Amino acid sequence: MRRSLFLAAAMAVLLPACGIASAQASLRAPPPAAAAAPAPAPFNIGFVLYTRGDTPGTLNARWNYANAYSGPGVATGGPASGGFAGRYHVRYFLENGAFSDEYDLEIQRHAPGDFYDVTWISDGRISARGVGMEVADGRGLAVGWRRISD
Repeated sequence: MRRSLFLAAAMAVLLPACGIASAQASLRAPPPAAAAAPAPAPFNIGFVLYTRGDTPGTLNARWNYANAYSGPGVATGGPASGGFAGRYHVRYFLENGAFSDEYDLEIQRHAPGDFYDVTWISDGRISARGVGMEVADGRGLAVGWRRISD
């Protein structure tokens, strides 16, 4: 009996010193709750690819914002002939077909070359600005953009 008590006392002293008891305790106890890190803010970067629509003065859009939102869109009211430069009214939709946003869209050719300045206007205020370039032998206009914050 004395031997059992001595062995139990020795283990009570030696096991914590070796870290075994604390390792066994950590297997039994749930881990402490990790502090939740705040989610990073999405990038203020968007991309849109415009292609000429079947109807003169229209552009079809495929857009993405911060790799978080994307979908199709259509711009109407532009010039009946020529390049991409002009004034349009554009409506964007989410992938599920739900309406997203609409803007007055101004596309201006930036000479020289096939580069463009692009502005999205809502309620008379600039909402976003971007730069673009013609792609696919002039069949598309690729535009990188960012929202303008006050």
